[in-house]
Amino acid sequence: MPAQDPTDLHFRDARELARAIRDRELSSRQVTAHFLDRIERAAPLAAFSEVTADRALAQADAADRLLDAGMLLGPLHGVPVAVKDSIQWQGTPTTGGSQARRGVISDETSAAVRALAAGGMVILGKTRMTEFAFGLSGQNPTQGTARNPWDAKIARAPGGSSSGAGVAVAAGLTPIALGGDTGGSVRAPAALNGVVGYKPSSGLISRAGCLPLSDTLDVLGPIARSVADARLLAQVLAGPDVDDAATLELPASCVTALRHPMARRVAAASSSTSAATAADADAANDAISIAVLPPQAWPAPLSDAALQVWHQTQERLAQTGLTPTVWQPPASLSFARLADDNSLVLAYEAYRYFGTLAEDPAAPLWEVVRARIAAGGRIAQADYEAALNRRQADMTAFASAMQGLDALLMPACDQAAQPLDAEDVRHVGLGKLLRPANFLGAAAIALPAGFDAEGMPIGVQLLAPAGHDAPLLDCAAALERVLAPTRQTPDMSPWAL
Repeated sequence: MPAQDPTDLHFRDARELARAIRDRELSSRQVTAHFLDRIERAAPLAAFSEVTADRALAQADAADRLLDAGMLLGPLHGVPVAVKDSIQWQGTPTTGGSQARRGVISDETSAAVRALAAGGMVILGKTRMTEFAFGLSGQNPTQGTARNPWDAKIARAPGGSSSGAGVAVAAGLTPIALGGDTGGSVRAPAALNGVVGYKPSSGLISRAGCLPLSDTLDVLGPIARSVADARLLAQVLAGPDVDDAATLELPASCVTALRHPMARRVAAASSSTSAATAADADAANDAISIAVLPPQAWPAPLSDAALQVWHQTQERLAQTGLTPTVWQPPASLSFARLADDNSLVLAYEAYRYFGTLAEDPAAPLWEVVRARIAAGGRIAQADYEAALNRRQADMTAFASAMQGLDALLMPACDQAAQPLDAEDVRHVGLGKLLRPANFLGAAAIALPAGFDAEGMPIGVQLLAPAGHDAPLLDCAAALERVLAPTRQTPDMSPWAL
């Protein structure tokens, strides 16, 4: 299918827009007005649950005035951003994707939104999500499901739970977005929409003021067009916060390291993997060390199309001179068991927040989500505590087994986005592949890697032990153009965009 020119304003990287605003080639108001107009015309995509146009234009004007006064607040000063509907902003609705919270207006502002504003960014509005963030297909029949922009004929999974965020970035409705990842909810929409989704280590970004699902597992993370953009947004948001104890446990060096990307990159990250020279390949091998999870350790099988993309990934790495180490996980680290344990902890903790609602037959919940929440009430406390004990041992084992390695490469999705199904079971393989990273407390990032025969994106992911976000992002930046030599965007003409 034909792709739009990625040099169009709405498909530019956030850092490119930041540079243009900083150099006064564009004003923040011009950029913001462009995206607001595009969002208005993109109503059929249902990516946004709330558009804060007046606030956004006021923030853009303030960003421009500050630049006129010689003040630059951050690396993404003046750049628009969208936030998931679980992230509170005083005076705006925060429904968490549920009709049970319809009309609820936040009386507080989350730490993340405060950090975005303090960095001079412009918040376009709230993006749609799976109800209470409990699901990876992105389906939400009660409030409306965001449309995967890669198929204008069939309603396919947008990926969840940060569904609207992934759609908004892929469709050029925002240059960057902030989502949440408890069991893959940033990486799933990124993988199914052909963009980048970064789940930081727990504690890197404060969750204070966000609607919770699981205190143990909840993490906020960027969805972006590039690894560099995701890293910049993490820089804006990262740091200790007394209102989120997890941020006080992460060493400060993990935060400061984000500001110092590795100087050397894979030269093939330009236009073609074949352009890499022997010297470039040697530099890449010296700079990063990547392992690959072998198929026998995958927690879910891949479709033929996803398997083809996986083999293509290995071939492209080899062409660039990067031959990842085949990593054999310790016997205690079954990735299928890690995924199951993540589901157990998530469900147990979610029931503590939403169980009363789920048990109320009059509550306006999607029955699929109601059943998922109710299942958490049947988990014994002893089983929950045993899973938490295993988690600590698993995190230690993973960090030990990854010594000397910067990142672990594995599939992000077992298949491309499929048509939505009423029982929401068609995309269960996503959870099996994505949830192990959450249970390990790992830093993880999904990268575009190819397409199936129907033109739907397929992604892969990199994992690193908790606290190793900077090396992970270095590896991801080195690989992103190797895995996808030509950046592609969906054909938006069927959407009149």
